Amino acid sequence: MGRILVVAEKPSVARDIAKTLGAVQKGDGCLVGENYVVSWAIGHLVTLAEPEDYNEKYKKWSFASLPILPEKMELKAIKNTRSQLKILHKWMNDKEISSIICATDSGREGELIFRYIYEITKCKKPFQRLWISSMTEQAIKEGFAHLKDGEDYDLLYHSAKCRSEADWLVGMNATRAYTLRYNVLLSIGRVQTPTLALIVEKQKEIDAFLSKDYFEVQADFGGFQGLWIDDEEQTKIEDESAAKDISMKTEGQNSLVTKVEKEDKRIPAPLLYDLTELQRECNKKFGYSAKKTLDIAQGLYEKRKMITYPRTDSRYLSEDMKGKVQNTMKRLAETKPFEEFAKPLLSGEKLVFTKRIIDNTKVTDHHAIIPTDIPLRLDSLAEDEKNVFLLVAARFISVFYPHFRYEVTKAYFTCQKERFLSKGTVLLDEGWQSVEKKLIPTKTKKEKPGEEQKLPPLAEGETHTIMEAKVLKKKTTAPKPYTESSLLSAMENAGRFVEDETLKEQMKDSGLGTPATRAAIIERLLAVGYITRKGKNLIPTEKGTQLIRVVPEEIRSPQTTGKWEKGLSSIAKGKMEEQRFMESIKRYVAFLVEDAAGRKTDVVFPDEEQKGTRKVGKVLGKCPVCKDGDVLENSKAYFCGKWKAGCKFTVWKDSLKPYGIALTNEMLQSLLKNGKIPEVKVTLPQTGEQGKAAMIFSADGKGRIELMDFTRDAMIQGTDSPQADEGEKN
Repeated sequence: MGRILVVAEKPSVARDIAKTLGAVQKGDGCLVGENYVVSWAIGHLVTLAEPEDYNEKYKKWSFASLPILPEKMELKAIKNTRSQLKILHKWMNDKEISSIICATDSGREGELIFRYIYEITKCKKPFQRLWISSMTEQAIKEGFAHLKDGEDYDLLYHSAKCRSEADWLVGMNATRAYTLRYNVLLSIGRVQTPTLALIVEKQKEIDAFLSKDYFEVQADFGGFQGLWIDDEEQTKIEDESAAKDISMKTEGQNSLVTKVEKEDKRIPAPLLYDLTELQRECNKKFGYSAKKTLDIAQGLYEKRKMITYPRTDSRYLSEDMKGKVQNTMKRLAETKPFEEFAKPLLSGEKLVFTKRIIDNTKVTDHHAIIPTDIPLRLDSLAEDEKNVFLLVAARFISVFYPHFRYEVTKAYFTCQKERFLSKGTVLLDEGWQSVEKKLIPTKTKKEKPGEEQKLPPLAEGETHTIMEAKVLKKKTTAPKPYTESSLLSAMENAGRFVEDETLKEQMKDSGLGTPATRAAIIERLLAVGYITRKGKNLIPTEKGTQLIRVVPEEIRSPQTTGKWEKGLSSIAKGKMEEQRFMESIKRYVAFLVEDAAGRKTDVVFPDEEQKGTRKVGKVLGKCPVCKDGDVLENSKAYFCGKWKAGCKFTVWKDSLKPYGIALTNEMLQSLLKNGKIPEVKVTLPQTGEQGKAAMIFSADGKGRIELMDFTRDAMIQGTDSPQADEGEKN
């Protein structure tokens, strides 16, 4: 019997799996053991072919060639990671390999990464699926002891494949069609455009808002206050003279307590975190972007092994996890600063689980994000990592704590036929809030329910003099712009923007994108210049606003994308045929092209080329792709001046940021002149290893930059990191 090939998604994950399996011998792009060969992808190694790969005529953008609807979507290797794909191709078709284990991330995109590799290498060997939710050694061992047949995940693959092809068809055709119509590069996407529409519509509400004055009358009863109320207990008075009349009539007069109400309020602990909720909390408490939170959480999962799989949309645990949860709580009870709150929960024989913690019906591919049960060393974490872990751990502990309880007192007064209301609160039990309040470092003031004032003992029939009746002048406030926190909520609950009640009900479980992709959508909108950050707020640019003006309702409405996400979910559950879904996408693409062709062109977009050219002040060099155009600069990228004629040369300024490289005009000029810059300092994003590499242009005709011939610094050579000299390129 031959060896088994294990294919992981990243080198760091492959290293952990190989260690568990005893595959310690280093090979070319792999780790080898007696029974296993462990290799890896570097994210996506395979992508959908470009239009010109189907036909040379598609190189030039024109309405005559639209819509582009290939009969069968073809795959192609991604140029800058082709060497690692060749290694996988060799092993997947090697006679020594008897079967394969897919060990990519346990989700829709992870499944797609492996299946595309499996398909492009024309592999026919049987494969099994490793499906785990944490990267601890114990979890890996348990996963290998319970491998699933690869065919069990065929439906998930069909869903992922449809998502990939739908995004290609919509993005490729719509981008070309509207770019041609308006003579400016317009990036349009199935999810990014309706997300942009949410931000633009919010800004329209803010711009259209007219602030109005209103008034309140505040009564001082001597030690506590109350506000005038109408019959519906509203405090707003639109007419200032009416407010002054109430003030003059009641000031210095006795008032009668007509009713006193007391109510014990209880707030249960929030549910455990899914990715979207964790991103929202990190944005509110620490100002982290959604992408930053995802990156930190992914590191805590993959490298630190301190939390479970983060790209989840579930906020519950399954019944079979009770033992693991008990072990994790014991581990936290041994570690400062958690012991103060975890130990009391273990005083009984077992933890008390409620339906808000354990619910099999609400666990999807993965359960909620919780800590793992490994030994904890918080002092080894960077500040950002520690903040995110504290959130996850505090939430894990707090769900077992009692409700936050407080008593609300409402006292009603009557004076000269006018009514006043005083509210006060008394804290009864901090419950779960005591955990998060103590463990989570945040400068944000904790909001308290109700008014903060404490009322004296009050009884019906008492009289109290109104010492002063003050008229307060206030203004109505405009709607608040989206922050990443509130935008993530809007994307998650896109169904609430749909007017059709039946469809709104159907879209309860679908939104714009998925927890795993929403951060990338926001970053994409920033990268293409459709939105900007202003503090924590996300503000649409002129270009973004104009785009929403020119595209049809069908592509900017969350209703359309929400229906597609629901369709993709139905494919994964076996409730919809992928052919039916893709036929609807193709009809939609044809509609978009027709719509673009018939649009008026009276909308003017900002001229980015001129802005960029003025900033640069000179041409940087000749385009290495078309050999004709001049290379210019705008705020986001370097590009060919002949882009309108179809030249695709584009170098995004932040494209090498993951490798610790900040592109400069001087670097690009040198690259354009010499074709190569040797010995550029590089930090590998997967492993953090430092070294040097040669910088060259890719040969795919798009002007992407590749980093070749990576050499590690001498001080860190000889570590046990997987070999990545050929596989780490941009």
